[in-house]
This record gives sequence, structure tokens and C-alpha cells, in this order.
Amino acid sequence: MTEQTGAVGTAPHSPAPDGTDCLIEAHRVVRSFGQTPALRGASVMVTAGEILAVMGPSGSGKSTLLHCLAGILAPDSGEVWFDGRRIDAMGEAERSALRRDQFGFVFQFGQLVPELTAEENVALPLLLGALARASEAQRIALARGLVAGPRVLFADEPTGSLDSLAGELVMNLLTAAGRDQGTTVVLVTHEPRVAAYADREVIVRDGKVNSLAAGRVGS
Repeated sequence: MTEQTGAVGTAPHSPAPDGTDCLIEAHRVVRSFGQTPALRGASVMVTAGEILAVMGPSGSGKSTLLHCLAGILAPDSGEVWFDGRRIDAMGEAERSALRRDQFGFVFQFGQLVPELTAEENVALPLLLGALARASEAQRIALARGLVAGPRVLFADEPTGSLDSLAGELVMNLLTAAGRDQGTTVVLVTHEPRVAAYADREVIVRDGKVNSLAAGRVGS
């Protein structure tokens, strides 16, 4: 990993496609797992209050990009900024506090929840065992992600374990709650029907953000 500079500094504040300042910015982010590259210089901007869909095929690097934007992973090189603070230059304790205080998370049901301990992750399916429908469990995950009023909600394949009807219900709840609270949402998906709920889409292929669809693509 390359040496990082201190967290004190001035964010680039590049304008978004509509001319507004960005809440989250990633610049030339590189991240590998061993000898396998996941991100190869990815750059993206997210405006405050925007619902952004990050699309791409399996293995494209879209989930790794989300984890770097959320401070879960530190990039090998490049910069990640949130509200004028450089996330990639923070220590793990500072990133953890940022995730706790500013961010919410919704993942595909069955994945580990980073806010919980290993014991709590093991117990979570048992606690949800009385709920017969996966959509009910995912609504609980959504409520958990939004309960503290986060500035940014990161959702990684939130409908991946659901059928189309349940997925539509969850996406309606997610987008309505996000807009009601003014929450910025970064949504990772490979499904066009899910991305259609977002204000804007970016496409990740081979570790780079190489396609941008401007303007609202859904409601």
C-alpha cells in the first residue's frame, strides 16, 4: 500500500454533472487483493441527496468501490473524500467512527454486517428466524441502516436474495426513506430494474468507472 498523507487538507470539490459540489469523491482509486486487481484507477462523484446506482457485472469491482467509498477498505492508491475529509488517509479508528456516525449500510441478506460482532452475526439469522419472508428481514436491515439518520446509506445488492415483488417493495422503501430524510444513497447492483430507482447510474467494468448516464433514470 502506498504511503498516505495526513487527513488534513482541502477536498478537490470537483463539480458534479449538474454543477453542484460533491459530497463523496473518489479519484484514481486502485485496490488489489493479493495479485488480483479489483479497481484500476476508478473515479466517481456523488452529490449530496443523490441516489446513485453503481452497476456492473460480477467481478467488475463495483462492491470494492463501494467499500472504499464507505471507508471499509483503504485503497492501495488514489484518494477518497467525504465532505471535505480525506477518508483514505484516516486510521482505522477514525474510519470506524465515521462509519458509525455518518454512514448506514444495507447488504444482501445472508452477508456479514460490519457493525456487528462475529457472535452477533452468527445470532442474526436466529433472531430473524420467526420472520417467514426474506423481504421482512431485508426491511429490518433497511430500518437498521436508516435508524440513526445517516448522511449516506451504502446498499450492496440489497435485493439480491429477493424475488421481483419483494425486491420492488424494498426498493420503494429504500428510495422513499432516503429522499424523505435527504440521505445520499450509493446503491450497488447488477440489475437494471433496481438501478431504475436511482437518480443516476455509473457503470464499473474491469475496475474502472467508464460509463455515465446523466439525469434521472427512474423514480
